[in-house]
Amino acid sequence: MNALAHQVDLVPVVPLDLKLMAAFSANGRSTTLSSETVYLIHPDLHLCQTLSALLVPFNMEVVRFSSIADCLAMGDLREASCLVLDLQENDNDGTGPCKWLCPDLCLPIIFISDLPDVAGTVRAMKMGAIEVFTKLVDPAVMVKAIQVALVQNRKRRLKKAEMDKLQTRYSLLSPREREVVPLIIGGLLNKQAASVLGISLITLQVHKRQIMRKMEAESLADLVRMAIKLRIPYWRGGLSSTAFAKQRCV
Repeated sequence: MNALAHQVDLVPVVPLDLKLMAAFSANGRSTTLSSETVYLIHPDLHLCQTLSALLVPFNMEVVRFSSIADCLAMGDLREASCLVLDLQENDNDGTGPCKWLCPDLCLPIIFISDLPDVAGTVRAMKMGAIEVFTKLVDPAVMVKAIQVALVQNRKRRLKKAEMDKLQTRYSLLSPREREVVPLIIGGLLNKQAASVLGISLITLQVHKRQIMRKMEAESLADLVRMAIKLRIPYWRGGLSSTAFAKQRCV
């Protein structure tokens, strides 16, 4: 879907097909949606009521707020799966979502604008919008955009959950074990890694076993994939143990 403002009649150009829309997903595959919450932040009560009624058949809960201030005072953004936000209200206080929305929440944003223009659309996209609509939007188009946003949110949350899990595991490693990781993922043999660290081969092997256990890695290749996701630098050959220690501190 192009990131452009849409303005059409309030009467749906494309009739809403509940079965088709409920099965919609980003990759075109059929999926069953569990109840998900859309936070609608807009001062237009009629618009909020209309959108709420549209989304109910798709097993979505809509929580309405008249302003960002009300949302922050009364709502818990962690419960939201998508934000539908008034672009003008966002502009009035001179702040973008990045000023008040924690990036860890992974929330996709759809903006609604009273007076769409190219500059406003571009500004919204820079603030993280996946779509920008006018108030006179085709209901079928709006529902489809929200469905796309929810799929995107699920993917982001899964990715974040995976990273949180890896970081928790990595936090269990001792300082020495963290020094061992770059060596073994860098391809050094146990004997070579032990030499770099100035420890015995047996001690190195003990550290390696502990690393594999704590990281829940099934193989060295599995550990390498985890290290890449955690952005752990691998061993660069030719460095002395002192230089290696400095590299780890950078």
